[in-house]
Amino acid sequence: MQRIRFRAMGCQMAAVVDSDAPEAAEALRNVPVWFEVWEQCLSRFRPSSELSRLNARTGEWVEVSDTLWAVLNAALEAARFTDDAVTPTVHDALLRVGYDRSFERLRSELVQLVELPPPQAAVDWREIALDPDRRAVRLPRGARVDLGGVAKGWCAEQAARRLAQIAPALVDAGGDIAVAPSADRQTAFPIGIADPLSEDGDIAQVALAAGCVATSGRDYRRWEVGGQMAHHLIAPQTGAPAETDVLAATVIAPDALRAEAGAKAAVLWGSVAALDWLEAQPEVAGLIVRADGQVQITSQFARYGMVLGVKDESASIAG
Repeated sequence: MQRIRFRAMGCQMAAVVDSDAPEAAEALRNVPVWFEVWEQCLSRFRPSSELSRLNARTGEWVEVSDTLWAVLNAALEAARFTDDAVTPTVHDALLRVGYDRSFERLRSELVQLVELPPPQAAVDWREIALDPDRRAVRLPRGARVDLGGVAKGWCAEQAARRLAQIAPALVDAGGDIAVAPSADRQTAFPIGIADPLSEDGDIAQVALAAGCVATSGRDYRRWEVGGQMAHHLIAPQTGAPAETDVLAATVIAPDALRAEAGAKAAVLWGSVAALDWLEAQPEVAGLIVRADGQVQITSQFARYGMVLGVKDESASIAG
């Protein structure tokens, strides 16, 4: 078993290959390079990125790379999958509430806003036009996109698949985790789910041999504006940070898109609607931590792992 840790996309990253072979070590050394290439394409925080150039040309047809085309289409599929809850058109809403730089900088620099602005609904993602023949995109005039968590999940999944050409692999892109088996075997990787109410330890542990795990919450990426707490999970219907009883949500799914979008949607919807929706999704398992400390899991969650220790008493199964 070999691993590498590095920073990319404003997050701590890790990659693991279940092999001691020299080619596995060489492949791991390439993972930060892959992420740098993807970040240069997909980051809204880099003025020179391909995404930033696309956002600067709203209302025009723009031919894009294979990578940007794939991730933008994944973001639109996430909007469909979550019934409009997770949409890439919240870019400008994120700027309005102060998320105008990477979170690393946001934590160390003052937010210039004195109060949260009046809410403004995000542009309908369906107004984004696609031309598959030319691999071209036309954003609605004045509307820019943020690929955020969808991009991280996509990158984690791509990297895990590349590494799995050598041996079973896990890639953790700041909480978006992808596990891929190799052609001849699989490894059940242990994955801890952090307790959002404590800085120490995990609230649950799962074992995953294939698929993806994503956690989203309003406990970490948050900042203060005029005495109010803001966070990065924007309700597209209002353009404001969502106010629900869900502090954090973890979703396990066969692919990164369903895991990442499902986790984010669960926070946006609140626990009742989120648990009902998660239970209705085949091949998906979820864990929700409410702001009052209660832990709720879907009926599929036990297939992958368990809620830990003292938290067992507060855990309940949806349904």
